[in-house]
Amino acid sequence: QVQLVESGGGLVQAGGSLRLSCVFSTTFGIKAMGWYRQAPGKQRELVATITTGSTTNYADSVKGRFTISRDNAKNTMYLQMNSLKPEDTAVYYCNAVFIALGERWGQGTQVTVSS
Repeated sequence: QVQLVESGGGLVQAGGSLRLSCVFSTTFGIKAMGWYRQAPGKQRELVATITTGSTTNYADSVKGRFTISRDNAKNTMYLQMNSLKPEDTAVYYCNAVFIALGERWGQGTQVTVSS
């Protein structure tokens, strides 16, 4: 069974930084991976994605502040979040799309940005 485990969330002041990590139990057959977030009362939204060829894509709201990356040797994906704003407060989810298994999600990690 494929598992995605996030870590790195927490409470930070506006303007601060956090780095989220997502460890995959396997990356065999992955087509793409990414980060999504869901704020209270809102729909889950895409934050950033990265393909197996390391092509990245970002939501307009995080461009220039967030960076998605991956370490294949560690089966880990990261989201470096700088210049955080209160509106970045949400539960952040790790996501992966597998060729054979379809879509998988992590359990989520809370990020809270205080003003």
